[in-house]
Formats: sequence, C-alpha cells, structure tokens
Amino acid sequence: MANLWKNEPIVRSADPIGLFGGGFVGSEDLNLVLNRVTSVVAADGGAAVLTESGRIPDAVIGDFDSLDKATKAKIPSDRLFAIREQDSTDFDKALRNVQAPLVLGAGFLGGRLDHQLAVLNVLVKRQEQACILLGAHEVVFHAPRQMRLPVSPGDVVSLFPMRPVTGRSTGLEWPIDGLRLQPDDQVGTSNRALSDVELQMDGPGLLVMVPRAALDPLMQVFLSGQSERWPVHEE
Repeated sequence: MANLWKNEPIVRSADPIGLFGGGFVGSEDLNLVLNRVTSVVAADGGAAVLTESGRIPDAVIGDFDSLDKATKAKIPSDRLFAIREQDSTDFDKALRNVQAPLVLGAGFLGGRLDHQLAVLNVLVKRQEQACILLGAHEVVFHAPRQMRLPVSPGDVVSLFPMRPVTGRSTGLEWPIDGLRLQPDDQVGTSNRALSDVELQMDGPGLLVMVPRAALDPLMQVFLSGQSERWPVHEE
C-alpha cells in the first residue's frame, strides 16, 4: 500500500475522471459516471460500490477508516493510497490528488448534512479542479470565472455563495448584477432561466445547481475550454 508521495497527482488523465464517495450511489448514478469516464477513483469507502459492480478503482485515496477489509482485499496494494491525517475529508484528499480536465463525482451528496456541507466547502477550496457532483435532482459545481450554462427556459438555476461574491448574469429571471451575495445574507437559490444563461464572476466562491438533465452539455462546456478556471487556492 502506497503512503505519502511527492507533490505529484496520484491519478492524472487527459479525460474526465470518475470519483466515488462512500454515500448512497444509485445504479443509475453508477452507470452514468462509468459511461462517461475512463479512469475511476474512490474516496475511501467509495471503493465498495465499484468493486461490487465488478470495477476495480484505479486508485483508492483516503484515511481508510471506512474501507472494509473485504473490499480492500479485492484491490491491488499499489492502488491503495493512504493519507492518515485527519485535518481534511476523504473527498478533499482525493480531489487534491487527481488531475483531469473534469472530475465527475457520485456518492457525496445526500445522507448526513454535515458531510454534505464539508463536501461543498471542498468544491470551493479546490477551486482549480473542475468538478461536477451528482445530486438526486440536480448537479452542483463551483462557478468558474465565466461560463455559459446549458439550461433551457424555465429550468431552475440556484446560486449559493460560500463566501461574499459579486458578478453579472444574463438570461436569469433575477439578475445578480449589483448584488453582493454572501451566505449570511443575500443568496440566489430558486432562480430561473429565461433564455441562454451566462455568468461572469469577480472572484471564486459561488456554487451553481442546475437540473441533472443538463449534465452532458455541462460537461462539454467544461471540456471544451469555454470556462476559465480559478488559480490554485493558497492555504
């Protein structure tokens, strides 16, 4: 089993990477992710759903406190990467150690609220890595500096700031121009698309939620270079 390494990604891919957490993953979510990626990574206990489906993850990353012995025995030792520190979540450990144009994650939303909040915190903290997470009814991602949202008129577009942010929008029923969005004051949930929606943000920190039906065109937006990534977050 591998332990700590020098500041190189554990998994690097020129294509999207699938990332699985230890939360609930429906059969539809499992197939949806596997059909859209070439490399698959598990965050600790997320390895179970993969091995049960017959897919051995390319890497398992985490502190291994939720990786059961039966699952661990199915995975070659050179694919196990233990990070024992307890100052970060398994989602954080995994996301900061992969490099790809896009990460598609399942098994991180739903379940315990504290776990979900920690996951959303990491989406913003690891702002340099484009990542889309599957929810039961929507997908969520950290807004890049600017992008076009592939949504249809009438679609719900929810915007939630994890820190004070400002920006501009077109195509939303309630534009964000001139607003200072922040978690303890003005937020932008349950907005609605009137036409093509574009966002331009002045800084990182905004989470965007759109319907699951938008997943494939949303992936193409990220993969086509139509969005500009934020620089690496300085810790």
